[in-house]
This record gives sequence, structure tokens and C-alpha cells, in this order.
Amino acid sequence: MKFGVSTYCFWQAMQTGELDVLQAISLIAEMGGEHVEIVPLGYDLIAHPELIAAIRDKAAEHGLDVSNYAIGANFAGLDDEAYEQEIERVKRHVDIAAALGTKLMRHDVASSEDRSIKRFLADLPRLADACRRIADYAAGFGITTSVENHGFYVQASDRVQALVEAVCRDNFRTTLDIGNFVCVDEDPLVAVRNNISYASIVHVKDFYRRPASVDPGEGWFSSSNGTRLRGAIVGHGDLDILGALRIVRASGFDGYASIEFEGMEPCVQATKIALDNVRRLWEQAKRMEGANEDVGYHQAMESRDYRR
Repeated sequence: MKFGVSTYCFWQAMQTGELDVLQAISLIAEMGGEHVEIVPLGYDLIAHPELIAAIRDKAAEHGLDVSNYAIGANFAGLDDEAYEQEIERVKRHVDIAAALGTKLMRHDVASSEDRSIKRFLADLPRLADACRRIADYAAGFGITTSVENHGFYVQASDRVQALVEAVCRDNFRTTLDIGNFVCVDEDPLVAVRNNISYASIVHVKDFYRRPASVDPGEGWFSSSNGTRLRGAIVGHGDLDILGALRIVRASGFDGYASIEFEGMEPCVQATKIALDNVRRLWEQAKRMEGANEDVGYHQAMESRDYRR
């Protein structure tokens, strides 16, 4: 497993001009990260292609892999012309991923005010077609594309699975965020167990959770069913991060794990603490592998082919 950081963690400081993406890459190296995940918020690599080589070279200078390139996209609710334009736009970002030297790319798939299963099933064939065409294009570069479980509409583990299966390409998988499932009120351990076999990269994120009846004020948002949530430093929140990492370990996944932080604490310090905590929890999960505890957990894991 290689542990690293998404540049998304530093969005707080990038918004104020305290950091740019190149400085963020240097910080990740100082923190002991092994890779950097590029999320182009606040800058555009199509409009400023000179940044592509600068990012690639800065990562190489520090011995960091560029693990993943993550962008937004939406193929739902578009007329035919806009749909084709969006597919072509995402293909241009595949070209950028190739130029960055990464073999993984996440693109969003859909957002919708109507998040019902009826709406999702109606949209699914068109969403799958777009993802399939992009994955086929990306295959020419040896790139695996993916959908992340976020954005409420395509967030629950079964919806992610439905999309991946409908696309039916070996190089289309999921960016598996172990924390995001709480946004649609799904048990993260159940959801991670459901989807780890589909993962191309793992995001490690934590949240504070409070009942819907409690209003903690600024900085909190609501899940699909009203649970109050706030981003936390990994290991400080209310999620069972150790349990999720045990599932990841038991699955045989041995790729990139990327810290994501979206809380209110100062982002540089928070990200360093999160990275240290994940490494410590990973080692704890490793030590627990030989223990004769939670037999049902191990039997359940062994009953499925998590390498897909």
C-alpha cells in the first residue's frame, strides 16, 4: 500500500492564496507522503497546460507518484449535443492524465435534484454509455477511469456497483471513499465490504456525526436523511476507520490510499495528523490479522473474491 494525499486537502489554503498546487506537492513530500492525487480546484489544466509538466516534474523531484487525477463531470439531464460535448471534454482530461503520468483518473458521472431510484434507473443506461466510451478512450493510454461514491446521486454502494457493472469494462472501477457513504446514511463498513473489490484507489476520510435533532451550527451539513455531518481529521471523527482499513487489508487491495480532509481545522496540520493516523491504524490492522478475534468478519471476507 502506498499512502499519500489528495491536493483537495489544501483547498482551504489554496482559496486564500496561501498555497498553490506546486507548494502543496512539496508539503506532501515533507509529510512523508508517497504519492499525490491531483484535484484541479482553483486552476484549469486545459486553460493552463504549462502546469501539467510543472506538476509532473515537481512530483518527480520529490519522488512522489502522481496516483490519480480527479475532475468533475455530469452526463445526466443533458440534451444530445451537450451530452456529446461533455464526453469530449472529459476525454481531453484523459489526455491530461496521460501527460501527468498517472494510470488512474476519476471523473464524476451525474448530479440530480431528483435522487430517487426511479430517476437513477432511468439515467443509468446513458450514464454507463458515457463512462464506457471514456474508458475505451482511456484504455489507449493504459488508464483506468473510475466513479467516486459522492455527490448524493451515485453515492450508495449498490448504485456505484450498478454503474460499474453496466459499463462492463475492466478499466472502469470506483474511487472508494470509506467515509462518504455516511452522506447517504449507509454503514461505511458494510459499504466498503460491498465495494472494495471494485476499487482502483481508496480515499480515507472521516466525519463527525450528530442526530438530525441537533443543530451544531456553522460547518455542518445534512445527510440524505438529515443526520448532521462535519468533516474531521482522519482518526478524530466518529467513523470506524480501523474497521474499514481492516476490510481493505483483508481484501488484498495493495494500491494507493489517499488522505482527504474537508474539515474546519487548519488544513496543513490536519492533513499531516491524518496521514500519520492512517499509517498507525494500518499497522494496527496488520497486527490484528493474526488475532483470533472477529471470526465471523474473517469468514465473511474469505467467502468472496475481493480481487474481482
